[in-house]
Amino acid sequence: MSQTRLFTRRKFLLGLAATAGGAILARLHHLLRVPVTQAQEPGLTPRAYLPVVFGSGKLRKPRVVHVRDADATYWNGTGLFYNAVNESVVTDMVRIGLQFLTGQDTWPNIWRALCERVQPGGYIPGQKVALKVNLNASQDCSNHGNVIDALPQPVLGLISGMTAAGVQPADITIYDSIRVIPSYLRNFVWNRYPEVKFLGTGSCPGVIPPSHGVDSSLTVSFNDPYGYLNNRQLVDVLYHASYLINMPIIKRHGGDGANPVTLSFKNHFGSLNRISGSGTNDLHRYINTSDSLYRNTYSPFVDIYRNHNIRDKTVLVLGDGLYGGTSPSSLPIQSWAIFGGGCNSLFLGTDPVATDCVMADLIVAEGLVSRAHTYDYLYCAEEAGLGVCEGTRSNPGGYPLQVPYGSGYADIEYARVDV
Repeated sequence: MSQTRLFTRRKFLLGLAATAGGAILARLHHLLRVPVTQAQEPGLTPRAYLPVVFGSGKLRKPRVVHVRDADATYWNGTGLFYNAVNESVVTDMVRIGLQFLTGQDTWPNIWRALCERVQPGGYIPGQKVALKVNLNASQDCSNHGNVIDALPQPVLGLISGMTAAGVQPADITIYDSIRVIPSYLRNFVWNRYPEVKFLGTGSCPGVIPPSHGVDSSLTVSFNDPYGYLNNRQLVDVLYHASYLINMPIIKRHGGDGANPVTLSFKNHFGSLNRISGSGTNDLHRYINTSDSLYRNTYSPFVDIYRNHNIRDKTVLVLGDGLYGGTSPSSLPIQSWAIFGGGCNSLFLGTDPVATDCVMADLIVAEGLVSRAHTYDYLYCAEEAGLGVCEGTRSNPGGYPLQVPYGSGYADIEYARVDV
């Protein structure tokens, strides 16, 4: 096996076509260094060999799959970036990433393995699935400034796989409770799946307005060291959902002097009823590293994520790294030095801390931020039992470019698949 290229897309697809289920499992587990016998043991459920972390103990290395295909995007800086995406390539990337993540070779088995992590028996029609997308730059129902925001193609790749596994489109809600759902995203999805629901602000046509606090379990209480922060409410769609998928974008946020990165934990600012507040009641002050209220031992991200409606319902983190951004509202990045071209990547995991860690590692490797405060919130999350971050506070993060891929990690099972 090549140290720098695990599989070509052609070989992978030919392998899928020519191999029965047991053999494909053998291939997947071989590539991920997981013994085949472990997956084939009688009585072993997917839950037994998916990456799972309980409390603060590292019972098993969490797996993060990084799928890259240089043909995924072709934007040259002119026109609309979200139209310069090869949907069929991205759909393949979603499928391949989920096969490597779960060790399963069919859509029904993939989604059963993921959903059984939170609901015995997995999805049944009528159970709701919430997809949290990142629309931080969206301000208008009809027009978009062509700055980095959620792409429809990874969303469509997920939905096509879910529906192939029997998930009813009417059970799926795509949301950002503090942002407008732009027409480009709505139209891409509704042209294929008109029953899928959207929830967002701005009174856009067909979009459900957000509501919050239908149940007391949606209350987020903050444990800031000063006791200044007031409670917030999570959006009601999370209470009604049985399953949650977090879809962040790989982005630098404000650099070393502010919140360095914006990934899956910060994506859930868009699950709250409000972020800002007067004086010391503003969440931003606790994530901006230059603010007097900032402490590297506390992050409001942790208080939000460990709410039952997020922590116990999240079945997947799918990080969109097809472009990436240098700020929350920057133009998409056309070329990354570390890749010699577009990022053209997706990141898949079930451990939010590990998945964010790998994405942060690549942002650090690109030189967009330093290691100084980038991992602070991830160690806060690890200490709260939410997952595993590579390294230590004094020596944080991993090295995703180290060859052979995966050798730059000791605490995370990092699997890069170039297709």
